[in-house]
Amino acid sequence: MGKKQMWWVIAGLIGFNIFTLLFFLGRPLSGADDEAVATIGNESITREDWLQEIEASHGKDILSALVDEKVVEQLAGKYNIEIPKEEIDRELLMIKTIYRTYDGQTADDKQLRRQVKHQLALEELLTRDVVVKEEDLKAFYDQNSGSFNIPPSYHVSQIVVKTKEAANETIKELEQGSSFAALAMERSIDEFSANKGGDLGFVSEADGRLDRSMIEHVQNLKVATWSKPVKSAEGYSILFVHEQIPGKKYSYDEVKSEIRRQLALEQMDMPASAKPFWDEADVDWFYGDTEN
Repeated sequence: MGKKQMWWVIAGLIGFNIFTLLFFLGRPLSGADDEAVATIGNESITREDWLQEIEASHGKDILSALVDEKVVEQLAGKYNIEIPKEEIDRELLMIKTIYRTYDGQTADDKQLRRQVKHQLALEELLTRDVVVKEEDLKAFYDQNSGSFNIPPSYHVSQIVVKTKEAANETIKELEQGSSFAALAMERSIDEFSANKGGDLGFVSEADGRLDRSMIEHVQNLKVATWSKPVKSAEGYSILFVHEQIPGKKYSYDEVKSEIRRQLALEQMDMPASAKPFWDEADVDWFYGDTEN
C-alpha cells in the first residue's frame, strides 16, 4: 500500500492547488478589469493583474488537469466504466483516516469525491486489458489485510494552554460564542496546530499522535462539542470533535477491484496518467503539443 499511499499524498496536494486555482480563475469579474484586489499604500493590484499572474504561473497545469478530467470522463463512457459509490466512499475514508491528506480546511467532500472518482476511473482505463490471476489477488489480500482496515478515527481540534485557570477562561469564552479556531490561533501554545486553528486532522488510537488518556476523552465527546480541561504534557488541552468515523474491516470481495488495479499498475510499471489517452480523445488545446 505504500506506493499507492504516496500517490494519494502527492495527488491530494496537487489536486487541491489546481482546483483552488480553478475556483478563482472561474469566478466572474464583479466589475471592471481594474478592480483592486489589494492595496499597498497608494498602489494597488488589480484583479486582471492577479489573474494574469495565475495564468502565467499555473495556466498550463490547470488546463492540463481540465483536459485530463474530460478525457477520462469521455473514455470511461466509451468503455462502459462505472465506479461504484461504495468504492468512492471507501477511498474517501482511507484518505481521511489513514493517508490523512484531508482535513476540513483543505478540501470539501464534494471536491474530494470528484478527484477520487476521476482517479479510480483513470486506473480502470489504464488497466482494463491487464489480467491478474485470482490467486495473486487473494494472496495480496491475505498478506496485507491490515492495510484495508480503518481504525475508529476522530477529526479533532485542540487548544493547549499552560494552566487550568487559562483553560477554564478559554471555555468560558467558547460558551459565550467565541470561535474555537480563532482562540486556538490566539492563545494555543502548540504552534503546529495553532497555525491551523487548532486542527489536528483525523487521529486514532493506533497512530499514537495523541496519548491514550487524550483519546479516551475524545471518544467520550459528542460531535461539535468540546471537552473540559484535560491535563497534557504541555499544560491543559481543550479538545473539540468535528467528526467521528467508526472502525471498519473490509473483506476481500469489497477490495478485490482495488487490489486488481494496484497489481495491474505495478505490472505495467507506468504512472497513473491520462496523457496516453489524449490522442484517442482527439485533444487539441491552447498549448499546441499533446506531449505535455
